[in-house]
Amino acid sequence: MRLKVRLKYFGTALLVGSILTSCGASAKDETWPKVRSPIKQDVQVESKIDTLLAQMSLEQKVGQMIQAEIKSISPDDAAKYHIGSILNGGGSWPTDKADGPLGAWLSLANLFYGASMDTGDDRMAIPIIWGTDAVHGHNNVVGATVFPHNVGLGAANNPDLMRDIGTATAREIAVTGIDWTFAPTVAVAKDIRWGRTYESYSQDPKTVASLAKEMIVGLQGHPSLDNFLSEQKVVVTAKHFIGDGGTLGGDDQGETTLSEEELFKTHGQGYVQALGVGAQTVMASFNTWNGQKIHGHKYLLTDVLKDKMGFDGFIVGDWNGHGQIPGCSEQSCPQAINAGIDLVMVPEAWKEFLENTIRQVKNNEISIDRINDAVRRILRVKIRAGMFEDGKPSAHELAGRAKLIGHPDHRAIARQAVRESLVLLKNDNVLPISAKSKVMVVGTGSDNPVFQSGGWTVTWQGRHTETRVLNPRSYYKGHTTILDGIKAAVEQSGGQVQTNSDDTADVAIVVFGEEPYAEFDGDLASTDMSIEADENFKLIQSLKARNIPVVTVFLSGRPRGVDALIDGSDAFVAAWLPGSEGAGVADVLIANNKTKPKYNFTGKLPFDWPTSGATQAVASPIKYKFEYGLTYPK
Repeated sequence: MRLKVRLKYFGTALLVGSILTSCGASAKDETWPKVRSPIKQDVQVESKIDTLLAQMSLEQKVGQMIQAEIKSISPDDAAKYHIGSILNGGGSWPTDKADGPLGAWLSLANLFYGASMDTGDDRMAIPIIWGTDAVHGHNNVVGATVFPHNVGLGAANNPDLMRDIGTATAREIAVTGIDWTFAPTVAVAKDIRWGRTYESYSQDPKTVASLAKEMIVGLQGHPSLDNFLSEQKVVVTAKHFIGDGGTLGGDDQGETTLSEEELFKTHGQGYVQALGVGAQTVMASFNTWNGQKIHGHKYLLTDVLKDKMGFDGFIVGDWNGHGQIPGCSEQSCPQAINAGIDLVMVPEAWKEFLENTIRQVKNNEISIDRINDAVRRILRVKIRAGMFEDGKPSAHELAGRAKLIGHPDHRAIARQAVRESLVLLKNDNVLPISAKSKVMVVGTGSDNPVFQSGGWTVTWQGRHTETRVLNPRSYYKGHTTILDGIKAAVEQSGGQVQTNSDDTADVAIVVFGEEPYAEFDGDLASTDMSIEADENFKLIQSLKARNIPVVTVFLSGRPRGVDALIDGSDAFVAAWLPGSEGAGVADVLIANNKTKPKYNFTGKLPFDWPTSGATQAVASPIKYKFEYGLTYPK
C-alpha cells in the first residue's frame, strides 16, 4: 500500500542508525562493507515475484530488461515487445519542441503505462518505469525549478537543504507522471579537467556521501518517515558505479587506475550511504577500472555491489555503455548482462538487442538464472514503488498539477541554495554594495539564464549539440537572472542600475564565465581559462583604469586558473552554476538600507582552486585551498 503524505520540509538531518555490518575475514571482503539497508525484503513481495516469474515467457523476461528512448519506441512497440522501461535523454521531450504543452509529458506517460498493462495476445500486465535525468531539479521540463548544479551544493554543504531540494524536485517530477530520476551523482571528482566536475559535490568523499544521502532521502523518502516511495516521491539512482571521478587526466569515460582499497576509500563512500538509506537503483559507469570496463566488470557489479554490499535493487546501464565492452556492440552484449547489468539502456537499438539477448539465452551464452535474477530485481523495485497498485500516471496524487512546476516554495529553496553556494575569494572593501549606489551590471553572464544554468538544462549541453548555438531564452521560463536580482534589490532602495559602461558608476559588477557544456564535451587539457582576449576581461581592465571598483561574479562548473582576473578585480565571487534563481546572488552582494549585508557569505570551496599554469599532479600549486571562503565581518 502506498502512503500519501503532504509536503514537509524537514529541518533536521535524518539520523540513520548503524548501516554497516562486519564482513568475512579476507582482505577484499574487509574492503567492501555489508550495508544494512532500511528496506527489508518482504515475504509477500518475493512471493508475488515468484508468481510473476513462473508465468512469464523468455521474451517477456528479456523485454523487462530493456530500456528504450522515447523517440525510438512507440507505446505499441512497448506492448508488443514487453518493454520494461523507457527514458527521455537530455534534449528529448514528448513533443517536437522543448516548450510544448506541459501536459504532453503526462499524456505520454499514460500511453506507455496503458500499453504495458495491456493483456491482449497473452501479454502480462507489468507497469513500465520511466527514467529521466532530473539532476538539478526537473531540468528537462521548461518552467521547472532549476537548482544549482552539484558543485554549488557542495559549496553550500547544507545537508538539511539537500533534503528540501530532493523533496521539491520529486514533487515536480511527479507532476509529469515520471517515476524515476537518474540522480544523484555521487562521483568524487579528483581532476577538475573532467567535464562532469560540476556533477560532483566535492573532492572530499565524506562531503559527497553526506550530501548524496540527504538528497536521496528527499527524492525517495525513508521508511522511518513513513513516506518511502509515496506518490510524492520517485525512485532514485546512485551513479556512476564506480570511479567515474577518478579517471587519469579527468578523461570522461576514461581509465581509473587505483588499488581496490583506494577505489573504495575515495569513490565508494557515497554508495555506502546511498544503500544505507535505501537507494533502489545504481547506474554502472562508463569508465574502466585497471583496464576493464565497469559495464562488463562482474567482480565489481555482482561480487562487490550485490553480494558483498548487499544491494537488492537493480543495476541500470548508462547510455549504450555496454557497447564499449570489448567484443560487444550497441546491438549485442551478453557480457554486460553476465557481469550484472539488470536493465540495459539501449536507447535506439533496443529491438536488435532484445532479439540478440533472447538468442543468447537459448544458446546458453546467458543463463536463465541470470535472467531471472535481473527480472526479479526489476520487479522488486516496481512493486516497492507501488507501481502495480497506483494505476495510470494521471491518477497519481500530484499528476497534472501544473502550478507545482516552478512553485514559489520550490524557487525559494533554490534561491536559498544560490545564496549559500556563493564563495567569496577576494574582497578589498567593496562588498557588500550599498543599495543606494549607482551600480553598473555588465558582462556576458549578467542577464543570461543559459550561462547560469549550464548543461543538463532543457537540452543535454545547454545548447544545440552540433551547431553549438545556445538554447533560446524561451527555454528558461520563470528564471530570474543575476541582473534581475540586482535591479530589484538596488532600485527598491532608491539606488540606480545601469547596463552600459560609463564613468558615473560607484561600482561595477561584471558577470561572466564558462559557456554551457556536459560530459566529455567539457573535458579540458588544462584548468587555465584564457581570459586575456576576452571582452569581459578587457572591460574589467577598462573599468579599473577609470578607478571604478570591480566585483567579478564568475560562473563556472569548476574552479579555473584565472589569476589575472582575480588579481584585476576588487572582489571575486565564485557563483558556480546557480540555476533558475539568479536573484539569489543579489541577496548576498547588495546591502540593506542600513548598509548591512542581508545575508553573509557561507559557501566554502568544494575543490582546491588552481593557480594559472597549475597541473593536476599531486604537487600542483593552488591559489585557494579546499574549504576556503571569506565572510563579511560581524
